[in-house]
Amino acid sequence: MKLLAWRQAYSGFRDEEFFAYHEAQLEQQLAWWERGLAGGAQFWIAESGDGKIIGLAGGTPTIEEDQDTGVDIELGVLYVLEEYYGCGLGAHLMDTVLGKREALVWVLAGNQRAVAFYSKHGFAPDGTSEELVGSWAGLREVRMVRRHG
Repeated sequence: MKLLAWRQAYSGFRDEEFFAYHEAQLEQQLAWWERGLAGGAQFWIAESGDGKIIGLAGGTPTIEEDQDTGVDIELGVLYVLEEYYGCGLGAHLMDTVLGKREALVWVLAGNQRAVAFYSKHGFAPDGTSEELVGSWAGLREVRMVRRHG
């Protein structure tokens, strides 16, 4: 499901070779999920009535490099299949992970749909960004933080 959601969300940013590469790396993806769970991450999966996975979300404790935000949780994963955009599933998954807590999320620069979604839910860019590496090289992520008060 995650790779299909990537195709739907990032096809304007990456070519077919990128997606084929990641589809061939399923064992490494499994290891990524296992490391996350072992490190304190929590993940939730949304299913349709017929049992098809249609969304997923997860939160992790804030890593050392993001401690300057003063928040203790990162929304590390939030994906919903395109056919479910706009129905409230993404907001529900995000609330399941974060509740109303202060939090941070890293968003692909130029992903206006994601930036608008997170802005609607109280997140704002805090001026921190990073250039991506590996198969994501040439792209940049922007950190968005949700604060109260």
